[in-house]
Amino acid sequence: MSDNQINSEILLLKQLQQDDLQSFDELYWKYQKAVFQNVYKLTHDTEIAEDIVQEVFISLWEKRQSIDTERSVGGWLFVSSYNRTINVLKKQHRDMLLIKELENQNSPNEPVHDVYDIQVDILEKAMAELSPQKRRVFELCKIQGKTYEETAAIMEISKHTVKEYLSDAVKLIKEYALKNPGLGLLFLFLNIGFEKIC
Repeated sequence: MSDNQINSEILLLKQLQQDDLQSFDELYWKYQKAVFQNVYKLTHDTEIAEDIVQEVFISLWEKRQSIDTERSVGGWLFVSSYNRTINVLKKQHRDMLLIKELENQNSPNEPVHDVYDIQVDILEKAMAELSPQKRRVFELCKIQGKTYEETAAIMEISKHTVKEYLSDAVKLIKEYALKNPGLGLLFLFLNIGFEKIC
């Protein structure tokens, strides 16, 4: 974002902290579409995505007093929506496993393994193998949805270096994942590619 856009957003956040509904509306219409698109990429369900978006903006209003006005509210919205989406997918996955277990008449006492937790654990371990710089680039670009330009500015490196680090990070994580079970969610994470916030 340009300096003017940053200053405008800071002003909106400060007004939001003063319980100003108009500033909330402006932030909602600025980010709602992009947040929805990224949630939908993970859920592939319009109704669930709409519910999550509403929950995220309700949370923004409820936590308006504690929002850091010096940080991008877009980043806060995407992290919040991402976390909520993962929780929903996790619950769906557990429900599905529970139903399968209940339907399994031959071995009713067979334990349900939480594949989701295993997959997340693999991703975290894979990221731990990265250098600090590559891990940071991966977190900013893939988890927080930052653009190459935004990541380059935050880390004070070139856009070209960001691209190289991200490419290396994804390659290393995929190589690590191939040595472990539960690849489905890992490759979903690696292909998230959050949209640029306009």
